Amino acid sequence: MDSYLVRIYRREEDNPRLLVGVVEEPGANEKKAFQNVYELWDILNPIRKIPGQSGGNGGRKRSKKKGPNL
Repeated sequence: MDSYLVRIYRREEDNPRLLVGVVEEPGANEKKAFQNVYELWDILNPIRKIPGQSGGNGGRKRSKKKGPNL
């Protein structure tokens, strides 16, 4: 389990998705800023690529359709 320190400096009362702050990992000297709930989620839940895979197709090549192009 990962631990984070989340500091929220500003949030909109009428739109809770708009918040501004920073995220720190204890013991690390790095701070990551966010400006909305989606950026906060990306920081807390990063998508990690598996070595050998490229792009969003899981490392598989796209098959070509055979036949006439319409």
